[in-house]
Amino acid sequence: TGRIPGMPDWMALVLAFWCVREPLRVGMGTAFFMGLLVDLGHGSALGQHPLGYVILAYLANTVSRRVLWFAPFEQALHILPLLLLSEVVMTAVRLLAGAEFPGWWIFLGPFVAAALWVPLHFVLLLPQYQPVERDDNRPI
Repeated sequence: TGRIPGMPDWMALVLAFWCVREPLRVGMGTAFFMGLLVDLGHGSALGQHPLGYVILAYLANTVSRRVLWFAPFEQALHILPLLLLSEVVMTAVRLLAGAEFPGWWIFLGPFVAAALWVPLHFVLLLPQYQPVERDDNRPI
């Protein structure tokens, strides 16, 4: 994950969002593949992000029906423990691979990500909002 204190794991955040919103389309397979891409992109220990993301996707899919009953702010409170657990798993894999402990600030990222859940919620759902009056000249 990022080396900047408090930097959220954007992939985990977007993955959790779509696992909650579309649990039948986005799941553990998508999480594993995205985790591999993040590992390759970061040059990190192969397997740390896929494991963390698969656990995140499984738990997000499990609670998705419950979480959707709440407003976005309350959804963020439900997602925070999932993001935190994912970060703990990825840090544990990194430590088992022989890396040094990155510092406690690494666990600030999930809190920032949970705070970004509400604006991300509206940004990612923006294409689904349709205007009341349909304009044939407007592509969206």
